[in-house]
Amino acid sequence: MFSKSWFENLDAQLREMGLDSDDKSFDEIKEILSNKPRFSPDEFASIVSYVILAGGFSQKTAKKIHKIIMEKMPANTGDLLPIFNNKNKINAIVKIWDNRESYCDGFYKCSTLDERLNYLQKLPHIGKITANHLARNLGENVVKYDIWIQRLGVVYGGNTALYKKIDNGKLDTDIKKCCDDMFEHLHKETGLPIGYIDVVLWKALQNHLIEV
Repeated sequence: MFSKSWFENLDAQLREMGLDSDDKSFDEIKEILSNKPRFSPDEFASIVSYVILAGGFSQKTAKKIHKIIMEKMPANTGDLLPIFNNKNKINAIVKIWDNRESYCDGFYKCSTLDERLNYLQKLPHIGKITANHLARNLGENVVKYDIWIQRLGVVYGGNTALYKKIDNGKLDTDIKKCCDDMFEHLHKETGLPIGYIDVVLWKALQNHLIEV
C-alpha cells in the first residue's frame, strides 16, 4: 500500500468501473486543482449547492437532485421541497443562490487559503470538514478529512490506538497529522495534487477497493 503503483492501480480501477467523478470527472478535478479557475457567481452557487446536497447522500443521488434544482433556479424554498424534502438544506441552497454575487466576491477577496477556508465554513449549511470538500471543488488543493480518509490515515500512521478518536464531526490533531503525512508521501510518490489524491482514495474506500 501507499506506493505510486498502488495508487495508479486504484485510479485505473475506478475509471474502468465508471466511478471516476465527484461533482466533476477525475480529469476535470485534476485540471481545476492544477490550474485553479475563477468561477462566476452562478458557478460558485452551483458548486456550493452540490456540496450541501452531497452530505449524507450517495454521489449518484446528489448529482441527480442537484441537476434538477439548478435547472429551476431562481426558486423559492416551497418550490424546491417536493424535489428534495430537507427544508434546512433547501433554505441554504436558496440563500446561497439569492446572494451568490456577494458570497462569490467575498470568497475571492480572501487572500490566503486559511482565510478562504474560514470564509467557506460560515456559508449556510457548510461545516468545518465540508468546507474542505467545497474548497477542493473550487480549486483549492486541500483534503476533505472525512471518516474514510481518517481511517486510512490511521492505517498509514500505524497507530491503532487512534481508531477510537476517529470522528466525522471533530478532527483529532493526531489523526490529521497521520492523514497529512500520508498525502505528502503520496504526493511525492505520484507528483499529483493532494486534492486529487484525496478524491481517488475517498472513492476507492467508499467502493471497497481499499478495506480499512
